[in-house]
Amino acid sequence: MTAGPATPPPQRDLAGLGAAVPSHLLLGDAATAISGLACNTELDDVRPGVLFAPLDLPPARAAALAARAVDRGAVALLLERRLDLPVPQLIVPTVRPALAQIAAAFYDFPATRLRCIGVTGTDGKTTTTFLIDAILRAAGQRPGLIGTLEWRVGDEWTRHQSQRTTPEAPNVQRLLRRMVDAGDQWAILEATSQGLALNRLDTVPFAVGAVTFVTQDHLDFHGSIEAYRRAKAILFERVAESGGVAVINADDPAAWAMRDYAGSAPIVAYSADGRAADIRATDIEPGPAGTRFTLSLPDGAAPVALRLLGAFNVANALCAAAVAHAVGIPLAHIARALAAASPIPGRLAPVNGGQPFLVLVDEAQSAPQLARALEIAHQLTPGGRVIVLVGGSDAAGSALLRQKGEVAALAADYAVFTTQHARLADPAALIAQLAAGARAAGGVQDSTFACVEERRAAIGHALGLAQPGDCVLLVGKADEDTLTVGGTTRRWDEATVARQLLAEMGYAVPS
Repeated sequence: MTAGPATPPPQRDLAGLGAAVPSHLLLGDAATAISGLACNTELDDVRPGVLFAPLDLPPARAAALAARAVDRGAVALLLERRLDLPVPQLIVPTVRPALAQIAAAFYDFPATRLRCIGVTGTDGKTTTTFLIDAILRAAGQRPGLIGTLEWRVGDEWTRHQSQRTTPEAPNVQRLLRRMVDAGDQWAILEATSQGLALNRLDTVPFAVGAVTFVTQDHLDFHGSIEAYRRAKAILFERVAESGGVAVINADDPAAWAMRDYAGSAPIVAYSADGRAADIRATDIEPGPAGTRFTLSLPDGAAPVALRLLGAFNVANALCAAAVAHAVGIPLAHIARALAAASPIPGRLAPVNGGQPFLVLVDEAQSAPQLARALEIAHQLTPGGRVIVLVGGSDAAGSALLRQKGEVAALAADYAVFTTQHARLADPAALIAQLAAGARAAGGVQDSTFACVEERRAAIGHALGLAQPGDCVLLVGKADEDTLTVGGTTRRWDEATVARQLLAEMGYAVPS
């Protein structure tokens, strides 16, 4: 799903857009009017009048896609080498950074009219950005938000269908332009490692950059944990360039190491583990309805009753509080907003179908996220079993799949391994990686875990195993609304599927 139209900008001529790129060659009519931007990852945005940029493709595929875009009405191309096509072309050394510069210029540099907050980290980005939004709104501010689950512009929330937490640069700038037009004062952005490495946020000046936890993810893209961490550190380089503030988790060594990239930017540290820090949580008391703690800032302390499950969410709340403190929000506003914040969609969200056991839906993409979700599931069902459903995705490398299988075998009473997304890989091969991890941790197939390839059938299997007092934890699809296997993509809502299956099992919500 695209970001939707902004207030239409005046048409830009090709020469004016080219001027945003320090080094370029313009071939063709410099006065060509450009009415929009598009790239191959957002091919549906191609319409008459656009400047089209093929991204990350071998030359032959880039040429073929550019030709398709011209057939659809693209009036100019952004390229690294000239193509034999009948439209003007901007030739640049590298398309991605040039596209970021051109997108910012096309939408008249909207980020400079907003105070931008970037949040990175393997875990906790979505929860933290939602909490920052809640705090700013409680303080009478108007923030917009770009994240995994939703976009917020003004008072309008959009549950988007994009697979990208951080959209491509044209859509980032389009959303920022819409925020400016809606009267927003702030833009809160989830800054992923891929989004940072792929130049999607190059032109955004960050007033604050924050990091939650950094473990490992997307190694299929980055190639190594070092490259993954380095990509995330780009956020702090942007903060330093913008004269902003760096907010860093003092409890996580990998996150703390990123302070080296913040240059001379002021650093606000936070800790939930008793370390010396500017923002701290003490007297932490997790419970079935949330977590209580004392929030300590340099200017005082206040009790908080957080409605989010799991003690690990205290760290996310501290990160949000540290961001708010960095931009001058008083303690009283921060504490009240954290206490009033609603549970985050798809983060340990309960499914009530009238069943005598607990069913939770959670996103848990990484092994540490899965471990924390399982820990909370056990806390919520003392004396009961925890049955977990984990999916294999070709967005994760084999090492991550094996780690998740190992965590499931060690921390759950029973695991069901199934498909999450298999766009290119064989679903059975992905599930086999999960099962291999489980076996390495002592799991035994058909005794402590099962492999069920079709996801709906797998959920039904997990629910069918549950007895009164147990917990069924369904992970991996909470923030995704499609399921792709091979070349087929269909709509998917994990909680809805679980409710349907519970109804088929004969359960009903009391009227």
